[in-house]
Amino acid sequence: MLRYVCKRLVMLVPIILGITFIVFFILSLTPGDPARMILGANATPEQVAAMRAQMGLDDPVILRYIKYIGGALRGDFGTSWSTRDRVFTMVFGRFPYTFRLAFLSMLLTVALSIPLGIYSAVRKGGFGDNATMVLSMVMAATPKFWLGILMMLVFSVWLRWLPTSGLSSWKNYIMPTIAMSAASTAINTRIVRASVLDVIRQDFIRTARAKGARESVIFRKHALRNAMLPVVTVLGMSFAGSLGGSVLIENVFSIPGVGLLMIERVRQKDIPAVLACVIFIAVVFAVVNLITDILYSFIDPRIKAQYTRRSAKKPPKEATAAP
Repeated sequence: MLRYVCKRLVMLVPIILGITFIVFFILSLTPGDPARMILGANATPEQVAAMRAQMGLDDPVILRYIKYIGGALRGDFGTSWSTRDRVFTMVFGRFPYTFRLAFLSMLLTVALSIPLGIYSAVRKGGFGDNATMVLSMVMAATPKFWLGILMMLVFSVWLRWLPTSGLSSWKNYIMPTIAMSAASTAINTRIVRASVLDVIRQDFIRTARAKGARESVIFRKHALRNAMLPVVTVLGMSFAGSLGGSVLIENVFSIPGVGLLMIERVRQKDIPAVLACVIFIAVVFAVVNLITDILYSFIDPRIKAQYTRRSAKKPPKEATAAP
């Protein structure tokens, strides 16, 4: 298992380098001069040229990227071009809001999708199963930002039950959490249903029934545990995606998280801040996926056996007879 974890961590290095290079190159090609944005429209060409030289914008793109990566390896992610704050401090100051929103979204997804998926599998073909599947398809096809705007219109503008934006109280998390978890809940519900239906048709379930075991015991001890493996996969991906994909929700509800920070810095072409957000999200995404893979071994011991390094046993040497 330790060998597998180390291998995954090493694979993270080229992934981050590739992602950061693509983002760095695209931002460098976008129109707009960061030096002009910082100094304003009234700045003279001499002032702009001096600012560009100070920021290193006169160097080739490859050289600027190498300098940035070299500083990042030393723990220096640079200074924001627009606010002059340390980028590392900015990202970590915003991360708790994004993590809280993603965690609440995952809890809501687990609390709704697993019971609904199990209910649909047990009541296959019934009215409840059909209604759940139709609702799941509708929610999976509904864009997050549109659902967020619709809830703001209904619950904030018309009914005045919930605040529109900000984080003044716990009520501010209700609509963003629902909007972010809607699609993942719908998808996970269908996966739970399909996984449970697949497991209860297996031979070991029929064997347990033939031995006279009760249906509740069969379902709880045998079917449910074996059906949770693909569910854990989707939940891990949903949580990691929520950490990196909360950009739209944070923008709609004005939540000061990493996603909103990235949007603000992209508009200002603040390359150091955007790259720091991208690196941070990529690392968190990879770590969450690694934790998900490790959880597999606790659910299915057969997977743990694949990751366990077996020591090679040499056959004992036969005693040679003396001539």
